[in-house]
Amino acid sequence: MVTAQDFSALKLELSVRAKNGLDFIGAACLVWAGIAFVWTLPYAPARLGFITFFVGALVLPLAGLLSKAWGTTWVLPHNPLQPLGLWLNFAQLFYFPILLFVFSRYPQHFIMVYGVITGAHFFPYAWFYDTKAYAFMAGVIAVGCTALGLRIKNPAELYLIPLFLTGALLVLAGLLFVSYRRHRQVYAAIAGPNAISAKA
Repeated sequence: MVTAQDFSALKLELSVRAKNGLDFIGAACLVWAGIAFVWTLPYAPARLGFITFFVGALVLPLAGLLSKAWGTTWVLPHNPLQPLGLWLNFAQLFYFPILLFVFSRYPQHFIMVYGVITGAHFFPYAWFYDTKAYAFMAGVIAVGCTALGLRIKNPAELYLIPLFLTGALLVLAGLLFVSYRRHRQVYAAIAGPNAISAKA
C-alpha cells in the first residue's frame, strides 16, 4: 500500500528531476510568441488559425532541445507516477474536436479557444509536481483569454490573446523555477546531494 508520504516522495522526485516541466513551459513560451507574431499578419483569421496549427506542433521538439540543454529527465522507470505526466499531456488532445469545430465555424474565436485549452490543461500538473503555480496560472490563462476574446472586436487585435498567453507563460516559468529550487533543497536533504545531477 502506497502511503501519503510515499506519494509526496515520488512527486518530489518528479518535480526535481523534471524541473517542474520547465522545458515544456519554455518551449510553449517560444511557440506562443511565434503565434502572437503570426496573428499580426494581414490575413483572415481562418488562414492564421491554419498556420497556428503548424506553429503549435513545434512545442514537443523544442521541449526536447531544452530538456537536453537544461538537463531535465523525462523518463524515470522506477517512479510509477512518471507515466502519468505523459497521459496528462495527451489529455488535451481530446479537446481538439472542439478546437476544430471553432476553427471551421467561428475562426475569429479560434485563438481564444486554443488559449483556454492550453491554460486549462495545466491544472492537474499542480498535483503532479506538487506546486500551486500550475493551478493558479491555469485559471489566469483560461479566464484571461476568455476576457480578451469577449472584449476584442477588431480581428486585427486578436494577436493580443497569444501575446497575453506568452506573458502568462513567462510568469508561470518564473514561479515554477522558484518552486523547483525549493523542492531541490528538500530533495537533496532527503536523497543526498549526489542524487541531483550537476546540471540540476
